Amino acid sequence: MARPSLASQTASRILALIQSEGAQPGQHLPAQRLADALRVSRAPVNAGLKLLESDGVVRFEPNRGYFLARGHADIQQRSVATAPQAEPEDEFYAALIEDCLSGKLPERVSESELARLYGLPRLRMLKILHRIQTEGWAERRPGNGWEFLPQMTSRASYEEAYQFRAAIESQALLLPSFRIDRDAFVQARRLQQEILDGGFERLARARLFEINSQFHEMLVGCGGNSFFAEALARVNRLRRLLEYKVTIDRSRLPLQSREHLLILDLVEAGDRLKASEFLRTHILGASAIKSPALGG
Repeated sequence: MARPSLASQTASRILALIQSEGAQPGQHLPAQRLADALRVSRAPVNAGLKLLESDGVVRFEPNRGYFLARGHADIQQRSVATAPQAEPEDEFYAALIEDCLSGKLPERVSESELARLYGLPRLRMLKILHRIQTEGWAERRPGNGWEFLPQMTSRASYEEAYQFRAAIESQALLLPSFRIDRDAFVQARRLQQEILDGGFERLARARLFEINSQFHEMLVGCGGNSFFAEALARVNRLRRLLEYKVTIDRSRLPLQSREHLLILDLVEAGDRLKASEFLRTHILGASAIKSPALGG
């Protein structure tokens, strides 16, 4: 039988999947299809469906299975009363991200060319370029040239990155060299709580990415293996722009932070095996929910 924490986790992911698909009341919810979509076995899916049945979100029909009982608007995990604050340079920064991912921008380009392309004063464009240089997906070249660094641009590569992360991050927790960094754990808890306390609505996409990617890099760093740590840092840099693209929907972020805090709890309780299993499920589940937003 699935653990209560895993059942609750899976129920939340089923809700997120239902929302992303725009399912309608009365729609059949085959357990095997849900298990395949979430990349878990049927046991946690069945446990999650039972929790949703107790909440009246789904109904069970003997010999037929589960069906959605509520409409899309009634099953939102958390309604957001106010829209997130716009990021600095959000309109043009977002356009530059989209053009970079779609291959519309040349690999190397000058500040003046970019300013002309986006209809911006050169100093304003320079401010945006300095921002993306700090984030690690562009480098300044001699003169006034800029080079955009390689990034993941497809759903397939995005999913492969998550599979890789699930493998190495879960294994890092089991390394004999693993040691808890107490100060880093305290800082991680503070930042995850900040997200839960409303940061998921107001923080810029770049800041949310930094907090959450650094959480995972911190855990792997506690494993004491530099190859693991360097590999994860590289993957995180490559996936940054696609993560910005899927962070438009912020409703899943509170669940993500709660799961991060649970992982810290399990590690500090000395149950690294359970933490490893949960971390792997957490990563693959996130991929299953987010990757459909990238299309085919």
